[in-house]
Amino acid sequence: MDVTGSGLRYFLEVAHIGSIGQASERLHVAASAISRQIAKLEHEIGVPLFERRPRGMVLSEAGEILAAYARRSQLESEQVLADIRGLGSLRRSTIRLASSEGFARDFLPEAITAFRENYPGVHFQLHVTSPGGATQEVRDGTADLAITYSLAPEKDIRVEFSEAQPVYALMPTGHPLAGREEIWIADLLPYPLALMEQGTTLRQVFDICVSLEGLVFEPAFVSNYSGALEGFVQMKGGITLVGHLTIRRRLHADDELTAVPIRNPELSRRTVQIQSMARRNLPTAVSAFLAHLIAHTEGP
Repeated sequence: MDVTGSGLRYFLEVAHIGSIGQASERLHVAASAISRQIAKLEHEIGVPLFERRPRGMVLSEAGEILAAYARRSQLESEQVLADIRGLGSLRRSTIRLASSEGFARDFLPEAITAFRENYPGVHFQLHVTSPGGATQEVRDGTADLAITYSLAPEKDIRVEFSEAQPVYALMPTGHPLAGREEIWIADLLPYPLALMEQGTTLRQVFDICVSLEGLVFEPAFVSNYSGALEGFVQMKGGITLVGHLTIRRRLHADDELTAVPIRNPELSRRTVQIQSMARRNLPTAVSAFLAHLIAHTEGP
């Protein structure tokens, strides 16, 4: 099967968008031509590649297998061409990253800056999205690596690095709890609490924890942006919850903030992960940055 042919290109676009009509608009190709190419693929393979639903098209099990193969093959074809042109080396490359928002503020800029001191010819693109969105970008081949939090294994993803991430209570240094070595989630009840919105990994483990403990919190402030929650803390509005990895640089630079670990084991269910596409051979520059990123993750 020709993985560079138009049939597979149309198939991947429909798989990504879920609609032949929208794929037609993006590719500037007639919808009938896309439909014919997909039908031809299904005839060659002998099984349906999509489930046709009222609200769009969803990959079948066979379609999922073909999509993973086609994405990986496309990336490897691009890598071969880049290597031939000298673009796959550490002298001249572009690395595409996807991450959840907490890693984009300090952690990744710091890692990228340090890497480029040794390899100034390597350029970076970073797309900030939800944890699941970052993983999906790696699965789709639009990102080389994802740096995100995860609560469960992901299909078609290779976990290059994984580490449990305890949750900390971030508070002003003068807060009554700031002198404690560790606290329990119940210790936060008397104080104003700022939380990420529902659906984020941190909010999920928090909700599980308080449910198991039989506690009821009424957050003073809820946002989908962790920077706003940390600003709330800096202005002495209350406490928020953070992963130490995403806050450690500011803790070293700002003695007005203190992070106290929370003991409840349920809050340690999520892991920080560096993810790549399963069974993909990573380009030289991506492999080098991956090793650098793991070392940066494990650093102080």
